[in-house]
Amino acid sequence: MRELLDRQRAAFTAELPVSLAVRKDRLKRAIAMIADNADRLCAALSEDFGHRSREQSMITDIAASVGPLRHALKHVARWSRSERKAVMFPLGLLGGRGWIEYQAKGVVGIIAPWNFPVNLVMSPLAGVLAAGNRAMVKTSEFTPVVAALFEEMAPRYFAPEELVFVSGGPEVGKAFAELPFDHLLFTGATGIAKHILHAAADNLTPVTLELGGKSPVVVGRSANIAQATERVAMGKMLNAGQICLAPDYMLVPEEKEDEVVAGLTRAVSAMYPTLLANPDYTAVINDRHHARLNQWVEDARAKGAEVIAVNPANEDFAASNARKMPLHIIRGATDDMTVMQEEIFGPVLPVRSYRHIDDAVDEVNRRDRPLALYYFGSDSDERRRVLDRTISGGVTLDDVIFHVSQEELPFGGIGPSGTGAYHGEAGFRTFSHARSIYKQTWRSSRG
Repeated sequence: MRELLDRQRAAFTAELPVSLAVRKDRLKRAIAMIADNADRLCAALSEDFGHRSREQSMITDIAASVGPLRHALKHVARWSRSERKAVMFPLGLLGGRGWIEYQAKGVVGIIAPWNFPVNLVMSPLAGVLAAGNRAMVKTSEFTPVVAALFEEMAPRYFAPEELVFVSGGPEVGKAFAELPFDHLLFTGATGIAKHILHAAADNLTPVTLELGGKSPVVVGRSANIAQATERVAMGKMLNAGQICLAPDYMLVPEEKEDEVVAGLTRAVSAMYPTLLANPDYTAVINDRHHARLNQWVEDARAKGAEVIAVNPANEDFAASNARKMPLHIIRGATDDMTVMQEEIFGPVLPVRSYRHIDDAVDEVNRRDRPLALYYFGSDSDERRRVLDRTISGGVTLDDVIFHVSQEELPFGGIGPSGTGAYHGEAGFRTFSHARSIYKQTWRSSRG
């Protein structure tokens, strides 16, 4: 891996400055790599998961990869322009000038997760390539078929000095993070992120962390419950809840809890009348995660929660080895239950009640700052209070997850849910060096 990095950095330095034409060409080749191989990628995703909805993969991993790359291709010329800045009095009057030029950093390392192993490689690559960088990607060992396909595909579109993929387990990941990259992006669990930061520290490598956390849904008293529960159910069941932005728990007015639970049950039943043989419903990634989720459900049940499994066709999941899991609604979840302590990352959804909106705000604020917050309601004063009194990486109002798909909205967490941001112009800035330049006026003098 160090040899690959050295080759990329040498090629980068020899190429400077990285022209706009080269950047656009690389973006076009990245688009072609995904578009040309969309069917193979969807099949690989399904094989790695045990089953994954092809339609979902086409939306979340194919279209959601091509979209950011095309967006970058369209806007990179504007993003790349230098920015003139005012200079301090009196030098501005005497002819001094100041401006910022955005330079490529060099070689960017990307450590990708398993839940969206195509999108969470290609979406950051949009900013990386637009900024003029080279890239090395460490794929997840949990999606080996996708990883192998990337290693097969990439040489047909990119020289290894431009873009290269490496695979392997934790040892390879550790060695990868220890490489002296010019920037490192890690997407994954908060616990692993601590090790990534330690590994990068010796090289003072700038690091962007895209993590997760317990993203809450706050349902206001003015919310349309039928609409809110349908949208939460859709977001929670997408990829079987294996999304860093998935609704992790719901906070609902105490008098509306029954209505919310009924709405969730009705919405999931309508979307997925069957689950085991349903090609549109994705499996849990592996046996370990499947066992973990079931253990957490049993922990909640043993500690007094009411567990509602939304299983419209009364299918026998215990007799199946498909790793599919119905939505489990957890009523009466308490803080001593694991489902209220850890990010769930699966089809399990605690529902808790509140009396006053400030109680819901306090509930959010006493936990780690989440990657996302979701609010449903038409009361503008209440909405503003929730926005002003909470801190999260991003927010979607009257739906869930959708802010991540807006390329001109920076995507990132805060604190335990991440540091730094990318997407669109924010991604271009993240993977660029803002170089300040001042030109002295000939009229100035130093005494």
